[in-house]
Amino acid sequence: MAKVQTSLAQKKCSMEEDESLSTPLEGEALTEILNELGGDWKLIHDHHLEKVFSFEDFNEALAFTNQIGVLAKKEGHYPDIHLSRGVVRVVIWTHKLNGLSENDFILAAKIDLII
Repeated sequence: MAKVQTSLAQKKCSMEEDESLSTPLEGEALTEILNELGGDWKLIHDHHLEKVFSFEDFNEALAFTNQIGVLAKKEGHYPDIHLSRGVVRVVIWTHKLNGLSENDFILAAKIDLII
């Protein structure tokens, strides 16, 4: 898989209590940022992002999962990670908003750079 770097990957997840974290992204703003993200992420019910990554075996999938964990800690934004034999499913949304914020798209873009 080729690494596709977007401008989102250059940003840092915001820890600030600002307007961008007070309401979830909707409508045109959600569509625009999803298009900027690219990388085969799926928007599920306008609520969360999801992507499935495939690997040769469990060890590769586990190593990828651990790298996501390091990234999440650094960014202060944590995805749900589902690990199985050769497959990692990543689900991201801002739990506080019960929807999507820019942070979710930033984290997704950075996850794409791991592989």
